[in-house]
Amino acid sequence: MLGEILQWTYPADAALSHWLRHHPNLGARDRSEVAEAVYDVLRHLRRYRQFGESGVGPASRRLAILGLAATLGAGELAEGLDAAEAEWLRRVSQIDLATLPRAVRGSIPDWLDERLGAMDSPETLIEALNRQASLDLRVNPLKVERDAMLAELQQGAGRYQPVAMPYSPWGIRMEGRPAINRWPQFENGSIEVQDEGSQLLALLVGPRRGEMIIDFCAGAGGKTLLLGALMRSTGRLYAFDVSAARLARAKPRFARSGLSNVVPVVIDNENDARVKRLAGKAQRVLVDAPCSGIGTLRRNPDLKWRQHPEALAELGQLQERILNSAARCVAPGGRLVYATCSLLVEENEAQAERFLASHPDFERLDAAEILAARCENLKLEGPYVQLRPDVHGTDGFFAAVFERRKKGASADADGGEAQEAEPAPEAEPAPAGAQDEPA
Repeated sequence: MLGEILQWTYPADAALSHWLRHHPNLGARDRSEVAEAVYDVLRHLRRYRQFGESGVGPASRRLAILGLAATLGAGELAEGLDAAEAEWLRRVSQIDLATLPRAVRGSIPDWLDERLGAMDSPETLIEALNRQASLDLRVNPLKVERDAMLAELQQGAGRYQPVAMPYSPWGIRMEGRPAINRWPQFENGSIEVQDEGSQLLALLVGPRRGEMIIDFCAGAGGKTLLLGALMRSTGRLYAFDVSAARLARAKPRFARSGLSNVVPVVIDNENDARVKRLAGKAQRVLVDAPCSGIGTLRRNPDLKWRQHPEALAELGQLQERILNSAARCVAPGGRLVYATCSLLVEENEAQAERFLASHPDFERLDAAEILAARCENLKLEGPYVQLRPDVHGTDGFFAAVFERRKKGASADADGGEAQEAEPAPEAEPAPAGAQDEPA
């Protein structure tokens, strides 16, 4: 398995799924142990490779030994190791990690160590990014209350220790890796998998009934589903994405959710004609921009090895283009939320400051203050939101909130229309072909 993944041809989760499908004779326990060991190696790859330099035999075997020893215990490997391997494993297991350079100890590339090292408490941040994340669930507020679902899960799935999340009013956190896709609560659309940080973005968007809202980079639809439920399936919610495959994967999620206000639209790029038709029409626009994903290393540890600093410049240009295009869709008095699952300044604060400098018709709102009004125990320093796994227990998330300045009395009238049943969306025809796109 490592031999395939370490070629970096495909993301680790896709490569692992492909490999497991082609080894159907493996039992459930074997599959779980292989997956856990593979992800352990990806988290600690740099350190394991350094340890492996003193060993013998194929390099991938040495990595596998270290991964299995960390997840199963060295005693489980005794029968499979020869004398030289057993001695090597004993020797490297006694190395004091505190004597290693931070980048080796935390198994991150030098360029990322440099960036994270400039942040507050880099040691605890890097350590948290290398820990396996818990399973974060979100209830569908259109169908169920969080407390009722929590009681149901505590009774039927108590061994996974379900608890209410500290910040999200819809979140439930669980330990372990239950197969929730087979649970009736998942099949009927009552729960979804979504990181708490991602859930909190909906509080920043602040959707209201009857509004026209755009999820500009909808992906597989997790945030779209929550926004639609908070709108009580009224108004119109456009789910834009350049990937037809991603929106197609959202199809069963939309079907389970019970929403009828979502309009998925595959766009060619950020300047698609169907985007331009909505200029100045949307009360809320969310841009969860394509990014490095550094904030999600707990779940996607291969990203630190697949990502390169050269690609950050290209990502920055793409983020800027998308944000500029999305801003054109915002109605006077409307709200624009820019978010990434990154921790890096160039994708976050720098991007927000650049937008403000080039868009005098927008003003920045204090995103931390908006969240604090809904999450009393969430302490953040504004004007932006930056969540960290070591501080907040979420993936790394960034968010900035902007508001388009109103244009006198006419702007006030526009703002009032947003509260009605759906006058603005009905007055604007759906983008050409929108209803024919994957649901």
